[in-house]
Amino acid sequence: MFQVLDRDPSCAARRGRMELAHGTVETPIFMPVGTQGSVKTLHPDELELLGSQIILGNTYHLWLRPGPEVMREMGGLHKFATWDRPILTDSGGFQVWSLAKLRKITEEGVRFQNHLDGSKMLLTPELSMEIQAGLGSDIAMLFDECPPYPCEREYAEKSLGLTTRWAKRCKDWAEKNQPASGNGRQCHFGIVQGSVWADLRERSARELVELGFDGYAIGGVSVGEPEEEMMKAVEHSVPFLPEDKPRYAMGLGTPPQILEMIGRGVDMFDCVMPTRVARHGQAFTLDGPIHIKNLAYERDSRPLCESSHPHVARFSRAYIRHLFRAGEILALRLLSFHNLHFFLRLTANAREAISEGKFLEFKESFIRRYTQSKSA
Repeated sequence: MFQVLDRDPSCAARRGRMELAHGTVETPIFMPVGTQGSVKTLHPDELELLGSQIILGNTYHLWLRPGPEVMREMGGLHKFATWDRPILTDSGGFQVWSLAKLRKITEEGVRFQNHLDGSKMLLTPELSMEIQAGLGSDIAMLFDECPPYPCEREYAEKSLGLTTRWAKRCKDWAEKNQPASGNGRQCHFGIVQGSVWADLRERSARELVELGFDGYAIGGVSVGEPEEEMMKAVEHSVPFLPEDKPRYAMGLGTPPQILEMIGRGVDMFDCVMPTRVARHGQAFTLDGPIHIKNLAYERDSRPLCESSHPHVARFSRAYIRHLFRAGEILALRLLSFHNLHFFLRLTANAREAISEGKFLEFKESFIRRYTQSKSA
């Protein structure tokens, strides 16, 4: 399923390849987020034009609507969304944590009122796996509890224990209900928790590895903690994860953060940031992010960035600013396309630098230029 192809001699960065049911994914990789089965504002053909190898869908949202029955009748998420490349689905645990009303966590699962109509629901590890099996994703994340930041150590420790027990239940369900091998087999990733405590992170990683999964994610990051704590969470988890399995940092981050984590041995990333900030007029460039609505770009004839994809490079900053001020939907589409291209190109360049043994040089050069406008 996963093979390490190259390692950078100067750090923990590695280049790899995942063979999944719907295709091959080269790592390090950034995965565009399609929460509702759609990457906001973009057509699947545009995602292919961008070179997107894998996208995300979300169990919680797709469970609420259109619902498991509709999804099964439509032939699964790939057919429903007309996307024939790999898909990873989140378990729904984070969304229950962040969106649900009147949430109550028990050994059984999570009882909550959903954010759409307030109806009472119960999401369990087994149900999460069943929904993801029905979605037909290539990678299904295990159901876990994401502790808030900050939290007491006692809470983090109890939460970790619950996550491990839920992981065992997810594995048991999969072993009873899904094929153990074959080209169409769904892969399953465990999620390391433990908040900011190094020993809890180590314990979580070791317990999940003992259970045995196809890959491992580092969860409970980018939930409000300082960047230093985010990096420590990775550093306290990665050394205890198998070398021959992919590693996934969930829900982050900025371009410099992604490069820092690649240097620490992480292979996979996702974040809503590229499309979310695009809808508010922010574009990523090699010289740092710019806010295209600003008056400074009213007569700026340059493209958004010298590295822009030809699909967007034909348009000037002035024109895209005009589209935003005029309320034209094309503005959102162009910036979303551009920002995703920036993130995908970043990880593609990282793969190339790792193969050449020059990752640290690439990382330092990129971050120096990207942050120079902030320090000027």
